[in-house]
Parts: sequence; C-alpha cells; structure tokens
Amino acid sequence: MEKNYIIAGFGGQGVLFAGKILANAFMLCGKNVTWYPCYGAEMRGGTVNCEIVVSDEEVSSVHKQDADCVIALNQLSFDRFISKIKKAGHIICNSSLIKEEKTRNDINYTFFPMTDAASGIGNYKPANMVALGVLSNIEKILSVDILKKAIDIVLPDDRKKLAGFNIEAILSGYENLLPAC
Repeated sequence: MEKNYIIAGFGGQGVLFAGKILANAFMLCGKNVTWYPCYGAEMRGGTVNCEIVVSDEEVSSVHKQDADCVIALNQLSFDRFISKIKKAGHIICNSSLIKEEKTRNDINYTFFPMTDAASGIGNYKPANMVALGVLSNIEKILSVDILKKAIDIVLPDDRKKLAGFNIEAILSGYENLLPAC
C-alpha cells in the first residue's frame, strides 16, 4: 500500500505543522514515510503545501504525479490541487473558506467548516488540526490516539502547553463530521 497525501493552504494556517504530525503518526504505525514541504518566499499569506507519501514498503519517490487525498484549507489550494487527485481519490475541504462545489464527478468530496469549528473552541488557528480529525474519521487510517502521540513528538518543548488545544481541535473534526448523504 502506498498513498500520497497533500495538505495545502496559505502561510500561517499550519500546513507544514499538520504535515509533520501526519508523517510522524504514520511512522508511529511502522510505515515508511516522506514529507516534502513546498512554500513561497512570502511566508504568511503565501501559498504553502506539503506532500506526505506513506507506504508499507520503501517509498518509491518523494514527489508523485497524483494524490490519493488532498486537504485544501483555502480556495486557492482547492483550485490548484483538484486536478491532481486520482480517480476515486478524496478531497477534504475547509468549507469556511472554500465554495462547496463539485467540479469533478470521479472523486469523493468532504466539505467541513474547519475554521469555524476551530473558532468554536476558542481560536481559528487550529483549523489544520480539525482537518486531521476529519481525515482520521473519513479514512480510518490513523486513530486519534496516534495523532495525539504525534503531536507530542512534533511540538517543541516551549509549545507543549498547546498540545491539549490541538487535540481538542482534532477531536472537533473527528467527532463532528456528519456522514455523507
């Protein structure tokens, strides 16, 4: 099994942080993983994405042509990566910032108001963690417990106090996702 995930948004949304957590969670499960960041020089407000390739075997390459799953945190990312998704793949969209439109009929869509959900727990910033909770619920690839352990690995010591807040955001995405109609 080899799968390619892309997380995309703008600088300041924690795209690379979410990618590191996802990559570390897969490693905790004994998978082979690559994490490949891509960002512009403008930092906050510029486009940012990262690619996580996970496999039971050695990862065949770092950068793939197509993605099995894309997490789009803003409209620009949705527009940019919708064409990269494999047939029968999945896009998870932050409907707080993305129009709910299905431009392809050969992929699966999940729209969830990630920014709104994060704001509901006190701050819009962990929308990236809400997205990981949604991913965990949809694909059943990683448990919330594994994501919690990955947060503990990735957060630097001076930010460990934010672990609970990030876990609360993951749970918000995991527990509040309604089944697709």
